[in-house]
Amino acid sequence: MAAAAPNEIDEAIKQLKAKPGFSAYVLMSNDGIVVKYENLEYKEAVMHAYHVLTLYGRTKKHLHKLFPESGEGEIEWLRLRTKLHEMIITQHLRFTLVALQQPELAEAGPETIGRVAVDEIKEEEKPAATGT
Repeated sequence: MAAAAPNEIDEAIKQLKAKPGFSAYVLMSNDGIVVKYENLEYKEAVMHAYHVLTLYGRTKKHLHKLFPESGEGEIEWLRLRTKLHEMIITQHLRFTLVALQQPELAEAGPETIGRVAVDEIKEEEKPAATGT
């Protein structure tokens, strides 16, 4: 039974690598120990492990506060998109897998990301100046 787990993990990683936009992955224990990584330096993999586990833990805690009685407080996966890459984080039993992908620029160009879109909306909302 224990021998089946590495095969399942390797199969999942193979499937991730086949996806368009795949750039890297980090597989870690839930204690933050990096088990496997690819296309990253070791220091980067350790940094991702620390920050991802902190983010995942805080998100899970916050969801349990928001939905204390329902089963909606459980996280299957977490997706985080930045200008540099998109992270998909999933946790299963004792391991956490982080897949890094290149964001597709066709969906959201730089003009619609973050503060730029907010600044454009604020400029449109300003009342026209009247001269008296």
